[in-house]
Amino acid sequence: MKQYKTIKVSKEGNVVTVAIHRPDASNAINMQMVNEFSELIDLIDEASDVSVLVLRGSGGIFCSGMDLREFSLDKPPDIYGLQKWEQMCRQLENLNKFTVAAIEGDCIGGGFQMVLLCDARIAENRAVFQFDEVKRGFLPGMATFRLARYIGVGRAKNLILTGKKMRAAQAVDWGILDHVCEQVKFEETLAQTVNNLLPFHPDALAMSRRLIHESFNNSYENFFGHFLAAQDRCIKSDVFRKLIVKAHPEG
Repeated sequence: MKQYKTIKVSKEGNVVTVAIHRPDASNAINMQMVNEFSELIDLIDEASDVSVLVLRGSGGIFCSGMDLREFSLDKPPDIYGLQKWEQMCRQLENLNKFTVAAIEGDCIGGGFQMVLLCDARIAENRAVFQFDEVKRGFLPGMATFRLARYIGVGRAKNLILTGKKMRAAQAVDWGILDHVCEQVKFEETLAQTVNNLLPFHPDALAMSRRLIHESFNNSYENFFGHFLAAQDRCIKSDVFRKLIVKAHPEG
């Protein structure tokens, strides 16, 4: 895999692991990281030998949020960089692979946003989650759109407007995480999570994920039409044909 400056990428079998790696900045997100993630996601999207993307931190920290040193003192802040960040987030959210967030340590701001983009989310029990942006004078990106879908409007307001910290146990209780484990069992739990995702069919994954995202925005009637179109695509695939053949061993 290509080498990057702000992320470390490794591949084992059909699983690619991406570790956020800016040890001098507590794994804070800068524009170089956004651009590197965007490039990598495009490569993985087209890779036929990759089924799962694991996203994790390094050095005992997942991510400390946005690196405010990216904003210049010499000119007014430009929204372009934040727009680029949100576009990258959408790339990750729509990636045609299973995505797993594996969280150790602090998971703040933009790092927390990235966790919400993933299909599966595990953490070790020392992990801490926080959206601190409103307290600091700006917005937590499109977490203002996504978080309430996980935990409801009331709880989303409680987290975003107060900037309170959330421990891993509460995050799993509220549905943000799928599983929490002891630190010594973290690697084992991550391996089990990845293994449980396989095998899968990319079209069925993409269609199911899209329909889930649309479920909050459509009437039943409109949603039903989208569902039928997606199901029609899936049952006409070679994978579904093989299932039919297997169900008729008599030939």
